Amino acid sequence: MSSPDEVPTGGPLRPSLDEAPPGSPDEAPAAEPRRWWRRPELGLALAVLVLGVLVVLGTLDVSTAASQLGPGPRFFPMLVGGAMILIGLCYMADVLRGGHGDPEESEDVDAEAPADWRGVALVSGIFLAFTAVLDVLGWIIAASLLFFALSLALGARHRLRAAGIAVVVGLTTYLLFVRGLGVTLPGGLLQGVI
Repeated sequence: MSSPDEVPTGGPLRPSLDEAPPGSPDEAPAAEPRRWWRRPELGLALAVLVLGVLVVLGTLDVSTAASQLGPGPRFFPMLVGGAMILIGLCYMADVLRGGHGDPEESEDVDAEAPADWRGVALVSGIFLAFTAVLDVLGWIIAASLLFFALSLALGARHRLRAAGIAVVVGLTTYLLFVRGLGVTLPGGLLQGVI
């Protein structure tokens, strides 16, 4: 009979704290290596970069003379396009070095929920309708309808308030671009009134 102080010859009774038994929760699963060209973050970085280049190229076609009172109509699009190019390049470099997006940890967001394709289709349809009626109705009316429809699609509860805000935003953006920056926007039905 062995004494209580003796350790069996098979080794210690308990495994060491540094050694986790196979299959235990402490053992990290082997991560499957992801190919860098299959990363969705890289796709987003490329999309931002391409959009930035398209904004800059599209801005070069603007042929309005620079304003004497401040920046002309090319200033802000060039600023936004340049920022998008810089952000796209930095994001791409981060992804290629191994960076990745963290999953959402908000209470309001379910990371496992499927995409809301109905909402995407509705918002896309609203933008397509806006482009179809812009020349006929003019900026103020078309933009007001756009902002109102988007607010309803995104869940606005107070329709009258949403309609009022949409009209104010449509009129304000028209005045800022036409009177402030000298950019011509379609007048449509209100041509000559404003």
